[in-house]
Amino acid sequence: MQFGVLGPLAVTTDVGEPVVVPGTKVRALLADLLTNRNRVVSADRLIDDLWGDDAPANPAGALQVRVSQLRRALNDAEPGARDLVESRPPGYLLRAGAVDADRFAELARSTDVERLTEALGLWRGDAYADAADAEFVRAEATRLTEQRLTVQERLAEARLARGEHDLVAADLAELVARHPLRESLRAVQLRALYAAGRQSEALDSYAELRDRLADELGLDPGPELVALHRRILEQDAGLSAPPKAAIIRNSLPAQLDELVGRAEALTELRALLPRQRLVTLVGPGGVGKTRLATEAARAQSLPDGVHLVELAPLPAGDPRVAEQVLGVLDARETAGASLSAADRVVAALRHRHLLLVLDNCEHVIEPVAELVARLLRAAPGVSVLATSREALGLTGELLWEVPPLSLPEDDDLDAVRRSAAARLFAARASAQQRAFRLDGRTAPAVAQLCRRLDGLPLALELAATRVRALGLRGVVDRLDDRFRLLTTQQRDVPPRQRTLTAVIGWSWDLLDEADQAVLARLAVFSDGCTPDAAERVCRTDLDALARLVDRSLVVLDDSGVVPRYRLLESVAAFCLDRLTDADEVRARHAAYYTELAERADPRLRGPDQQRWLALLDAETANLRSALVHGGGLRLAVALSWYWYLRGRLTEARRALAVPGDPAQESRAAAWRVGFTLLQGDPVAAADIRAAVADAPDGRAAWFAANAVIDHSDLALAAELLPTTFADPWTEAAVLTSRAWIAHATADQATLECAANRSAALFAAVGDRWGRLQATEWMGGLADMRGDHERAAALHREGLRWAEELALWPQVGSKLSWLAWLAVQTRDYAQGRELAERAYQLAVEQGSPGAIVFAEMSLGMAARRDGKLDVAVTHLTRLAEQGRGETQPALYLPMVLVELGYALERGGDPDAALALHVEAFEAAEAMALPRDALNPLEGMASAVRSPEVAARLLGAAAAARLAAQAPAAPAERDDTDRVAERVLAALGRERFDALVAEGAKLSPGEARAQL
Repeated sequence: MQFGVLGPLAVTTDVGEPVVVPGTKVRALLADLLTNRNRVVSADRLIDDLWGDDAPANPAGALQVRVSQLRRALNDAEPGARDLVESRPPGYLLRAGAVDADRFAELARSTDVERLTEALGLWRGDAYADAADAEFVRAEATRLTEQRLTVQERLAEARLARGEHDLVAADLAELVARHPLRESLRAVQLRALYAAGRQSEALDSYAELRDRLADELGLDPGPELVALHRRILEQDAGLSAPPKAAIIRNSLPAQLDELVGRAEALTELRALLPRQRLVTLVGPGGVGKTRLATEAARAQSLPDGVHLVELAPLPAGDPRVAEQVLGVLDARETAGASLSAADRVVAALRHRHLLLVLDNCEHVIEPVAELVARLLRAAPGVSVLATSREALGLTGELLWEVPPLSLPEDDDLDAVRRSAAARLFAARASAQQRAFRLDGRTAPAVAQLCRRLDGLPLALELAATRVRALGLRGVVDRLDDRFRLLTTQQRDVPPRQRTLTAVIGWSWDLLDEADQAVLARLAVFSDGCTPDAAERVCRTDLDALARLVDRSLVVLDDSGVVPRYRLLESVAAFCLDRLTDADEVRARHAAYYTELAERADPRLRGPDQQRWLALLDAETANLRSALVHGGGLRLAVALSWYWYLRGRLTEARRALAVPGDPAQESRAAAWRVGFTLLQGDPVAAADIRAAVADAPDGRAAWFAANAVIDHSDLALAAELLPTTFADPWTEAAVLTSRAWIAHATADQATLECAANRSAALFAAVGDRWGRLQATEWMGGLADMRGDHERAAALHREGLRWAEELALWPQVGSKLSWLAWLAVQTRDYAQGRELAERAYQLAVEQGSPGAIVFAEMSLGMAARRDGKLDVAVTHLTRLAEQGRGETQPALYLPMVLVELGYALERGGDPDAALALHVEAFEAAEAMALPRDALNPLEGMASAVRSPEVAARLLGAAAAARLAAQAPAAPAERDDTDRVAERVLAALGRERFDALVAEGAKLSPGEARAQL
């Protein structure tokens, strides 16, 4: 793992893939650990560095969460990398072996120009740029900045020794302006100016420094600088420049504006060019190849200069490439008129040391390749930097793909500002309209625009020219008509770059008709496609697809489970307008993805579950498109289980609402019922029975019956669950439902048997989702029996599985369970944090049952932590919802008890007593004996008679013992508080006698004491 601190914080894998470290606090934690890398940093210091005086309620827990997020981010990018962050008393240690600052320090010890240049090339901006305001990095950042300045001075001195006085004088001007009082830097500048024949400028610079020192610090220049000034006045021969080699003039255009977002690319290319004789920058039109090549070339120092040859003016296939080169070099007469142009180029450059930049080679690729091949063989001092939409195809060629600019990871201002695409757009838009600002108000629209335009620099710059006339929102709203929108009237822009249509059309026109047809058909895919899908839907072969990749019109993305071909959105829009057989292609597209979904469905219930989930995830956009263009109800049914696993309940209901033929309607009915119930909407019992009865397989029947449990009708659910099974998976799924019912009814024997049997069956099948369901109820049984440590361990393991599979409904469920257990064991801050995460997930998925579970934990944590107003708000809403119109919800007794305790603590015991009685009666009516225990204890807290309270406590304790349902620590706090109050009122002897009387009463008889 590689860490970068010489600029914004950056992490990459060993193969150069960027690692996303999410969240401001997590990035600050990483910065803190990096400043102290390979040393233990105490937890107290990390907490102080991250939060200062604004520490959270549970700072140690909050720090642990950030450490876990950092470990997960590293491990997701490179398995095993989580171990780089070690827990070492009294805190944490980051084992960071590859940090750019360490490499910089190693190179900085050299006196060699190349190594010093490489050292400075590691810098991407200010050290720790995105954490520079934090106190804990300030000293380290200052130290690195000072080292950087020292290296810049030493590099300038080394270049002076090589005779590069003109370039050094130019390069130091800006640096001296930023550090006007640094005498050592000024000394190098004076020597460079004098050696370049600019004695008066050197004297003026010395005078300016002397005046500044006197005015700002009250000091005189140091003795070394005074001596150098005297040598300049005396025209000391020792200060004269060494002899320079003759050079041909440079032909690079002057820089007119800032190159935005390419700092890392420039650094890499600048270091690469001196070592590689042929580098070809490839990429789609508008990605910025020319500008990047020009700026990378500008930094090269060669005796015979750097020369840009623009080939775009040549017609396609024109052989006169050598003539263009001769024109730039001003060497048309070299070696005699009898030689060919190519021979004259070779003769002119045979003994030269220069860099030739050949721009826009794609339309004259053959003559360019022929000339470059000759130069590489016959002119060893010549290097070539080419830009093209396809490779030259020569031995020794290094292809460097120019990517689009980085896109915003989120819509918040910090994320948008980190995006290179957004920074470029903002810079160009503000140049067109001075009032434009990238701020919290404009950030979401800028993020949307950057994504829609794929981070293409040219498209972003064209869009920026429209901001003055249309405003930012107007530009974004018109992106569906991008080819009319994205044009410019700038007179100094080549015609091929004045419109987005011309940019893409330049590449389209270079294709033959067969490849044009394939490219147009690829545009029907959404978010790319696999090679197999491309071949079948587009009726093509891999050779044609490879040609389109080679010409930078199609991008091969090899980062997923299966390689994918992708089109930039603008290329896809261009090609759709030219698709002549759209109906046939879309029909093949829908058929392909329907078959894929039907092939995936059974595999989502076995050992290949994770792989097939990832495959369908990658095809989400294509599957949605196929639903609209022919997949219909058949495809919707095939995707139902996938949607359920991913928590996409609304999407499933919408797709299943489409009508189909009778066979499809029969297959869809149970799925429709299940998803409707899961989203909290009522379905008549007769309709549920009919859907289950008509279900063509046991899995769909189970799905609908299982959803009935969410609606609290345990009897109907038990009735509808299948009793015969065509496969082990369905039997295991039914057993999880029976375990759920047993948990609700406190039937521990059935719960234990069903959960263990289900876990064994799911393990044999290889379904990790199923194992999650089974362990959920094994954890529920442990909680019921008071073994909270085992319960938490089971749910933590389940949370890890769910996160690995990205099963977000199960992630939310496990978080809610862990929140519940944290509350039960008195860790209220942790319970609140976990419940908030679960609640957010549940809301995102639109799952009412999950929302209730999470909000219940929020209310309980708030109540037991003394935050009564917050608790009453949550619990009142849940109580009103749980009472229901037809029957109460399973969770109602628990919520009423908690609300009763909150009102009692708030000073309203009569209202509290009424709620506890209602809770008891609801539990009795729903045959939930365990849920009738807490109301008895709650009644004891609110009843005014201490004698009745003592009997209620005795009855509750006896009932708990009989049910093998011991009170949790947090529940014991409630009963202990009540018992102490009643004991104080009655005295020990009377209290014990009444408790013993109560222990002989049934829960119903105890209730009758009121």
